[in-house]
Amino acid sequence: MIHPKLLNPDSIVIVGASNDISKPGGKVLHNIIAHQYSGKLYGVNPKETDVQGVPCFKDCASLPDVDVAIIAIAAPHVEVVIKELAYHKNCKGFILFSAGFSETGEEGEALENRIVAMVNEVGGSLIGPNCIGVLTGRYKGVFAGPVPEYDPLGCDCVSASGATMVYMLEAAIPVGLKMRDIFSVGNSAQIGVEDILEYWDLTFNPQTSSRIKLLYVEQIADPKRFLKHARSLVQKGCRIAAIKSGSTHVGSRAVSSHTGALAGSNAAVSALFRKAGILRCASRLELVYVAAIFSIKQLNGNRIAVITHAGGPGIMLTDVLINGGMKVPRLSGPKADALLEKLFPGSSVSNPIDFLATGNALQLGTILDAVENDFDEIDGSVVVFGTTGMWRVDDVYKVLHEKMKNSQKPIFPILPSAILAAEEVNHFLAQGHVNFNDEVSFGYVLSRIQKLHEPYEDPTLPIINKIAVRQIISNAEKGYLPADKVFSLLEAAGIPVASQLTVSNREDAVSFATNTDFPLVMKVSGPVHKSDIGGVVLDVNSLEDVQIQFDRLMLLPEADGVIMQQQLKGIEIYLGAKKEPPFGHQILCGLGGIFVEVFKDVSTGLAPVGKAEALSMVERLRSYPIIKGARGKEGVNQDLLIDYILKLSALVDAAPEIAELDINPLLGNLQTLIAVDGRVLVKK
Repeated sequence: MIHPKLLNPDSIVIVGASNDISKPGGKVLHNIIAHQYSGKLYGVNPKETDVQGVPCFKDCASLPDVDVAIIAIAAPHVEVVIKELAYHKNCKGFILFSAGFSETGEEGEALENRIVAMVNEVGGSLIGPNCIGVLTGRYKGVFAGPVPEYDPLGCDCVSASGATMVYMLEAAIPVGLKMRDIFSVGNSAQIGVEDILEYWDLTFNPQTSSRIKLLYVEQIADPKRFLKHARSLVQKGCRIAAIKSGSTHVGSRAVSSHTGALAGSNAAVSALFRKAGILRCASRLELVYVAAIFSIKQLNGNRIAVITHAGGPGIMLTDVLINGGMKVPRLSGPKADALLEKLFPGSSVSNPIDFLATGNALQLGTILDAVENDFDEIDGSVVVFGTTGMWRVDDVYKVLHEKMKNSQKPIFPILPSAILAAEEVNHFLAQGHVNFNDEVSFGYVLSRIQKLHEPYEDPTLPIINKIAVRQIISNAEKGYLPADKVFSLLEAAGIPVASQLTVSNREDAVSFATNTDFPLVMKVSGPVHKSDIGGVVLDVNSLEDVQIQFDRLMLLPEADGVIMQQQLKGIEIYLGAKKEPPFGHQILCGLGGIFVEVFKDVSTGLAPVGKAEALSMVERLRSYPIIKGARGKEGVNQDLLIDYILKLSALVDAAPEIAELDINPLLGNLQTLIAVDGRVLVKK
C-alpha cells in the first residue's frame, strides 16, 4: 500500500537540487515552487547553500527529518542517500529519477533490490527508479513534461514509461482533458501498476475520487491482483482505459498446436482487460480520446445524431460510426419537417443533419433542442463545427456550451479549427469542456466504448470427474497424451467424443470396420500435425479401402498406429486451451478444421470462464453467423458450445499441468456437438 506521506508530505527534499532548471534536480524544484507547494522544502547539493531560494545542505546527514525525498543523482550514490534518509531522517516517500538499475543488468538489479529492501524495512514507498515523478494535489514532483493544473475530478493516470506520460500529457492538455493524480512508476522496483490500482481501489470515495483511470503498462507482474482491483474499480463506477505495449513477438518459437500458434501473452492481456471491463487502446491519441469521451455524460444507447455544417466530415463520421456498429437513424415525419422549416433552404435533417456552411448559432440551438426533446430514436449527438476563418464562431460555441451543460442526452463536440478558431476553441475548453478535432478518430473510439461491458465475475465451475482427470494426468508422461487418453480426458470433463479405436495391425482395423457403419475416418496416430502429411483419410467406404489406407498410413513418419472412427457430419468447431504464465490458462474457440489455421478467427477468454464470458467469446467471432445458422443452413447448438467452454475451463482448473489443448474439430449441429480429434500437451 502507498504510504500517505508520499502523496501528502509536509516536507520534501530534493537530493541533487540545482539552480539549473535544465537538470532534473533543478526542474523538479522549479515545478514544486512554481505550483505553490506550502510545506517545507530543502535541497541537498554539496556545492550550494541556497538553491532557487530554498535552503540547501551539503549532505543528507545534515538535514532535519523529511517526509519525501526526490532523488536526482547518479545511481552509484543512491544507496548511501536512501540508507541515511530511511534510517535516520524518518523519510517514508522516495521518488527516484535516476537510471542505471535493473534495466542495465545484474549489478544494477542487485543495487535496486538493496534499495527496495531498505525502503520496505522502514515501511516506506518507492516510486521508480528511472521515472519522471509524481503529480498530486499537494505537490508537482516531476522534472519532465507539461505540468497540468490539478483537477480533483480529473483523470488519474499511471505509466510505466516516463516519456509516454510526457507525450500523453502533450496530447491531453490541448483537447481540454483534466488530470488528477499521476504516477510515473518507471522500473516498478517496489510500486507498480498493480499497487496503484490497489491504492485507487481501497481509497475510492464516491464523492471525491476520480472515476476515470488511464494506464500505460509494459508488464503485468500479478494478473490476479490487477484483475481484482481493476474489476472492483469498474464495479464502483470507474471507467478504465489502458495501453499494454509489447504485443508482438520478436523472433519466433516452435509451436506444435493451433492453440500454441494462436494464443500468447498479448491475447492473454486482452482477455484480462475484457474480464476486468477495461478498454484496451493502441495509441496515446486513442487513450486521450477515450478519456475525453469518458469525461462527458455517458451515452446510453448507440443511436447518434450527426450535426454538421460541413458535409464531408459528417459523411466520414457517419461511415465510421456505422462500420463500428453504431446507428445513425433516419429522421422523418412531422417533427423532422418542422425542424427543416427553421433552417436555411438546402439544409437536410434526415441525419446527418446538415445545416450548411451558412448555419448559425440560433439554428444549432434549435437542432440540439429538437434532438433533446423531439426525437426519441436518438440517444446522443455529435456536433462538427469549424470555420473557414471568414467569421468568428464565439456565438456558436456559446450555444454549444449551454446545451452541453443542460441537455440530458450527451453532446460530443468536434471543433476542427484549431488554428482559424484557436481563440474561440480555447475559450470553450476553459469553460471545462473537451474537444475532438478529428471526426474519424472520434467515431472509431466512441464505437469501441459502446461495446464495453461490465466485468466478468469469477464463476462457479461445472462439476466434472476430477478423480478421473487427475488419474489420467498423474499417470501421464510429459509430452503429448496418446489419442485414447485424450478422449478419456475429454469424457471425464463431460465433453462427448466420437467412438474410436486405435489399432496397430490390419486385422484389428478390418474388425472395427466390420462392426461399424460406413463411411469411416482413418487417422495416423503419432505425428502431431496429421493433415499436413496426408495422415487423415475421409470417406473410407469399404473393407478394401480400410486395408489400403491402413498400409499407407503406417508408412508415414512417426506412425505408431491408426485411429479408426465412424465419420460424422456437422459444422467444424475448434476449442483450445493454453497455459500462459503468469496469466494462467486461456480458453479459445472458433471455427474448426482448416479454418482455424487459415482465418485465425478465434476468440479468447481467461480461465475461469463463466457463462457470460463464454457467450461473449462465441458472439465475438466473425464466423458467428455460421454458428447461428446462415442462409437457411443448420447451425450449431450454442448452449452446448458454451457448456463445453465452461467444462474446458473446469478441466484446466483440475489439471493445471495441461500446457496446450486442442479439440479440433468438434462436429456440431442443432442436436449434438461431438469431439472427433484432439491433442493434449502435458508439462509437469
